[in-house]
Amino acid sequence: MKATILSCAVTGSFTTREHNPNLPVTPEEIAGESIAAAKAGAAICHIHVRDPNSGLPSMELEYYREVVKRIRASDTDLIINLTTGPGGRFVPSEEDPKVADPATSLTRPEIRTAHVVELKPEICSLDLNTMWFGGGAVINHPPAIRVMAERIYAAGIKPELEVFDTGDLQIAADLLKDGTLKQPVLFQLVMGVKYGMAATTESLAYARSMLPPGAEWAAFGASRMAFPMLAQAFLLGGHCRIGMEDTVYLSKGVKTPGNAALVDKSVRIINELGGQIATVAEARQMLGLSGPAS
Repeated sequence: MKATILSCAVTGSFTTREHNPNLPVTPEEIAGESIAAAKAGAAICHIHVRDPNSGLPSMELEYYREVVKRIRASDTDLIINLTTGPGGRFVPSEEDPKVADPATSLTRPEIRTAHVVELKPEICSLDLNTMWFGGGAVINHPPAIRVMAERIYAAGIKPELEVFDTGDLQIAADLLKDGTLKQPVLFQLVMGVKYGMAATTESLAYARSMLPPGAEWAAFGASRMAFPMLAQAFLLGGHCRIGMEDTVYLSKGVKTPGNAALVDKSVRIINELGGQIATVAEARQMLGLSGPAS
């Protein structure tokens, strides 16, 4: 049995300190939580940034720069995975639905990837979904995906393909066929987001059956399904993800003190099911990564 790569999604865009006061918000906190998660056993940290004053999601390059600088200056090795998800949301206005509401963030693919081109993490996410999600329409149309993928590969970064429904896997197949995406590919199967794939064994097994041969894949469950789907991903032969982007609870009614506690519990689950956690070096080898940028 191969080792299991454990990723930690440390803050995300939707959870808030009202959900859990321990949520990292500032660049210093996000970097610190990433380092703590790595020390607890996570090989990869998936990173969003937030405005440190409001706590709201941000696309500000300087926040990403500070997080990455702090991680790289630490004595803890980990694989940095920066999000490119922000900038894909369209909210129709009530007066005229073809006109964007002020909550819309939809922007050009060059802007959505500017921080990864500049900072060169080893991995970045590349969303393939177009769906209704969190009060708006997330739009990742193929022409934008193609531009983002080209920029990501040109910067020497491996895209992690975020899949929210089985139609996203059909898009991935077409993008592999036309050369937009390059083998070997890495998928993250997102389970339990409303209007996407249900967080069930059947849904995950079906999505896994649609993956191209040789693909590495991981899966995670949203909210209360975070730990059940972590176990299910492991049992089906995939890698795993946990973190305060996905759940703010360590167990029912118990808010987690931070990401490291979620990682600790995940490591115990995988070990008790007979697995072993991949080291950072093992994760790099499995994913074909050459190491962090100098």
